[in-house]
Formats: sequence, C-alpha cells, structure tokens
Amino acid sequence: MSLVRRALPEDAAEVLRLRQVMIDSLARTAGATQWIGEALPTLRARLAEPQGDFAAFVVDHPERPGTLAALVAGTLEYRIGRAGHPHGMIGYVFSVATDPDARRRGYARACMAELLDWCRERGASHVMLTASADAEPMYTALGFTRDSDPSMRLYL
Repeated sequence: MSLVRRALPEDAAEVLRLRQVMIDSLARTAGATQWIGEALPTLRARLAEPQGDFAAFVVDHPERPGTLAALVAGTLEYRIGRAGHPHGMIGYVFSVATDPDARRRGYARACMAELLDWCRERGASHVMLTASADAEPMYTALGFTRDSDPSMRLYL
C-alpha cells in the first residue's frame, strides 16, 4: 500500500502549512502567514472537487499524527492545441514541500509520481514547474528538463 494519498478537505490547514514551509525555504526566512486564514475556505472547496482541475497528494507524518510530512500540488490547464500537442492539456506543479524533520525519505518524490500519473490520466501532454536549485536533481531524475521558453508576468 502506498504512503501517498489524495489530500482531502480536512487536510487543508496542513496543506497550507506545508505550502508556507516551501515559501519560507525559498525566501530563506519566515514570511507572513496571515494569508492562510483567507486561503483556507477556497482550498477546502477545491480539495472537495475530486474531478476538478486541481489535485494535491500528501504523505501523513509517521511520527506526528494529524500532520502531513509531504505535499505536492498542481493543476491542469487547457490551451488551444497545436502540432504535437493537439488536445492542449498541460499540467503545472506549483507546491512541493516536505516538513523539515521528514526530509530525505522519498516522500516528495512519491507524491510527485502520483501527481504525474494524475496528469497523464487526464491527458496532459507535458508538465511544467519552477525548480529551486535544491530540488532540481529530483526533477531531473524524474525526467524534467530546463525549458528555454522565456516567461513574463504581470501582477494585477
């Protein structure tokens, strides 16, 4: 039996806690957490939609009942098809986090494998993510490559 399971609405607070762990590790400092209370109802609703375009896979912490050890979350997005990608479905991974005391046990990799299977089952032709330098070896081992397509952003 797999350690990985699909996150449920009752996991929402822990999912957000692990997302903050990821954000803090990227910033190398503790950040603001007041956003978590505002995000909780929306995340609970999204986790309650098992057929939707969002999924989170988690591992329960083996030493701390009621907490999560690892999280991988992502979405599917439709874009108009093109040659080599006629159905237009793309996967995006945007949250990969492991509790600091549960690292180096393969939990994030196992969660990532489940998310990639979820994307494949729903017809995604490829999956995109932004990798930190620390995580890049894991993604490379899973088959991810650097993308040369430039990215731009506008905050609204």
